[in-house]
Amino acid sequence: MKGGFPIIVVLRCIRRLIYANSGTKSNTMKAAVLEQYNEFRITEKPLPAMAANEVMVRVHYASICGSDQHLFKGDFHPRTKLPFTPGHEFAGVVEKTGDEVTGYKSGDKVAVDPIIWCGACDACKAGHFPACEKLRLIGIDQDGGFAQYICVPSSMLYKVPPGVSHQHAALVEVYGIGFHACKRAAVKQGDRIAIYGGGKVGQCVMQAARTKSKGQMFVVDVVEGRLEMIRQSYPEVRVINALREDPVQVIRNETEGKGVDVAFEVVGHAVDIPGRANPVRACVQSIRGGGTVCVLGLGDEAVPVVFKELIWKEARIVASRVSHGEFAEAIAQLEQGHLKPDALISALMPVDDIQKAFDLLDTQPDNYLKILLDLK
Repeated sequence: MKGGFPIIVVLRCIRRLIYANSGTKSNTMKAAVLEQYNEFRITEKPLPAMAANEVMVRVHYASICGSDQHLFKGDFHPRTKLPFTPGHEFAGVVEKTGDEVTGYKSGDKVAVDPIIWCGACDACKAGHFPACEKLRLIGIDQDGGFAQYICVPSSMLYKVPPGVSHQHAALVEVYGIGFHACKRAAVKQGDRIAIYGGGKVGQCVMQAARTKSKGQMFVVDVVEGRLEMIRQSYPEVRVINALREDPVQVIRNETEGKGVDVAFEVVGHAVDIPGRANPVRACVQSIRGGGTVCVLGLGDEAVPVVFKELIWKEARIVASRVSHGEFAEAIAQLEQGHLKPDALISALMPVDDIQKAFDLLDTQPDNYLKILLDLK
């Protein structure tokens, strides 16, 4: 229309105004639905039903995790059932509470722990909940936080203080994984640490470990952009591009032949590099006598490890999965300014652009680490 706005622009503006004001005033909400693998659709869904022991959370920001990227491609099939709303790293504010809920009120800022334990298996009975035989997660086994609203039991909430922004609160879950790994590996002050894998979880392990030890630290990766992010945010950390340098040799040389106290494997699906050990074996080769290897990577491939190398060092190898109450520690460290969440956030994007966000993470790993989706 000459001198005015095209009708399509007007319609889009009206639609956005409707979405911006959607919520409990209506009976619908905006949600990103994975209708088929590799394809999201933004749609309106009915508001979730809230049980008496639950809280309705209005999601402000949700973070895209590496697991979300695998889920997006169908790697979690048939565990996830389509159509489906992912999202297990998210935070927001309490919209309303069920009749049986105490300790929370409308307006409270909260982070949501997405882990659901069965409570009945031997691991749960022993209090070792991350080892639950039937462990489930919001955003993987049931609809998650890529939606404006979600209802969860109040036991899954952690209050977030005013000094922690909504954006940073959306990273509490992944930071919890980093702090849990440090607990599993018994990281202590003065420890020399190597981290194989500088991706999303690897950098959270690095930041969590840095709150516990100021000793030498090494991060190994093959994506130069990730290593550059670390150079900018933690210049004292020695980064190693395994395509250019032998990480085991660098670590041995720069620790005067001693090796590190703790080595974390956070690679998962490793790139086969001629002349380089697999990351798990490289961790074993990188530690000192009596050191610790902590494995987090969720690769499906068989990993070649020479256990003689571990036994000669009388070292130990442990695994770390999800978190176990470390949300509180992560929130406290964020509030005290001991973490650098902005170093993880590559972009903020409206949830309407979720398809673009997933494409960028897949095609430009040098430039994008964590993308936060704005659901406000």
